[in-house]
Amino acid sequence: MWTIWKTIPGGLRRDISDPDWLNSEFLFYNENAELVRCKVRDCLDNRRLRYTYQNVEIPWLKSKPIPRRLGKKAAETKTALTPITAFPLVLDKTIVTVVSRPKKSKGIEYDNDKFVRFDVFINDDLEIPSKPENTEFAGSFVNVSHKRAKKSKTRLILGITELLEDLETDGDDSIVVALVPRSNSVSDPVVISGVKIEFVKD
Repeated sequence: MWTIWKTIPGGLRRDISDPDWLNSEFLFYNENAELVRCKVRDCLDNRRLRYTYQNVEIPWLKSKPIPRRLGKKAAETKTALTPITAFPLVLDKTIVTVVSRPKKSKGIEYDNDKFVRFDVFINDDLEIPSKPENTEFAGSFVNVSHKRAKKSKTRLILGITELLEDLETDGDDSIVVALVPRSNSVSDPVVISGVKIEFVKD
């Protein structure tokens, strides 16, 4: 998948350049039962690992999500909006807010021993919510419960450049973001610190 992902046209898909990640090391036993040390940077090019993949047709590369409504602007939504200044909020119901561009996200707080999931939609009509095959569906956050119970805080980063282009709203000053909880938001509360957008340099 990593190899295919990097070959998709557009020039936006590159290996991560963070040296901490590239220099992360793992220990394995080779075919001679000898302990060897490998770095992540050594495994990014499958040709260096002396194998390659058969060149076959990949139908999903040509199948994009379908937008339900092109060119929908933030001001056109009929859903009640939550002001961005109201965050942080417990995600116990669907939250819809207008997010100005460009900035970045703050954080998500949740219990690590609980199953957590919520979906993110962009410029969607929540009276008839989109499905994953629609362009308005930006992605999901999922946490699988762990035995060690503790509070966790993380970020969800979603690439939306192509999504906005497909919706024909890439020139808008703001977008409507909907966070829809899919897990039990009463027993497993999730706190959203904020929602922001940032531009990433090519």
